[in-house]
Order: sequence, then structure tokens, then C-alpha cells
Amino acid sequence: MKVVASAIPEVLILEPRVFGDERGFFYESYNAAAFENTTGLRRSFVQDNHSKSARGVLRGLHYQIRQPQGKLVRVVAGEVFDVAVDLRRGSATFGRWAGAHLSAANQRQMWVPEGFAHGFLVLSESAEFLYKTTDYYAPEHERCLLWNDPRLGIDWPLQGQPQLSAKDQVGLPLGEAELFP
Repeated sequence: MKVVASAIPEVLILEPRVFGDERGFFYESYNAAAFENTTGLRRSFVQDNHSKSARGVLRGLHYQIRQPQGKLVRVVAGEVFDVAVDLRRGSATFGRWAGAHLSAANQRQMWVPEGFAHGFLVLSESAEFLYKTTDYYAPEHERCLLWNDPRLGIDWPLQGQPQLSAKDQVGLPLGEAELFP
């Protein structure tokens, strides 16, 4: 596994070793020892999630104010633009974002640490998105940051308006959002 830097040091882009030939390919999508040795992080994942979304769907920017979740995310079909926003008030990168194109073709993964909001925009006809979390989903603690807050300045590769859930339509701007210490 290779680690590629992002705009925020704690947000990591991971490139697995892929073995392929005319039959197809094989790679380890997760190995706890390799993850720890490569990233220096020891995390226990307690939940796996899988979503499928159509082109133009934007999910996020989600986070849990209590029971914060670290997420190891990847795409198994299609392509997305994946974003993490630092919501840790005391951080040198507070309010900044890091983004990466994740796809079934590039097989990249992104580590989104606890204390970050997370979201993605589907760029292909559809995309299947998988992610491991370090804590359980707790809807009572879930919050939504406004995806297009001008203060964040996220450069979404949009063509027109995204498709948003009702929850994502009423996300709060950074100045009004509940934050991490």
C-alpha cells in the first residue's frame, strides 16, 4: 500500500498494490497490519456501509458530533469526487478541505479522520461507495455541514445543480455548525 499526501496531512489517499492480468485483478482492500504500518494509525472498524447513487448526487457533508467516525472510503463501481473538511477548532487546518477522485478504475481509498465532515459527488452514471467506520452510526449525533458554504470554497466538479437529500439541503454553514474542540 502506498500513501499519497492530500491538502490536509491527516487525510490520506491510499493506493493498494493491485495484481492484474488478462483474467482480471486482485488486491487487499483492507489489512489491519498493513494499514497501521503504512499510515501509523491503529484503528478498529466496527461498521461497513455501502451506498449506490446516480450521477450528480451529492451526499454530505456529514459528521457525528458525538461518537465521531473515522472513515476508510472507496468506490467499487463508477467514480466520485470525495471531500473531507476539518472541523476541529484547534487544528491548524480548521475549515480547510481535501478532495480526491476515487473510482473503481484507480482503486484509491481515502482515510477521513474523526473530527472531519465527509461528502462525495457522483461523477459517473452511477457509483457504488463502500466505507468502514470506527464508530457506529448514531443519528441523534449526526450533523450536516452546508456543501456549498462559500467560506469552505470546495471546488466541486459540478455540471449544474447536484441532487441533494432533504437533510443535505438544510446543512449549516461553518459559522453556525456544531464543531469539535
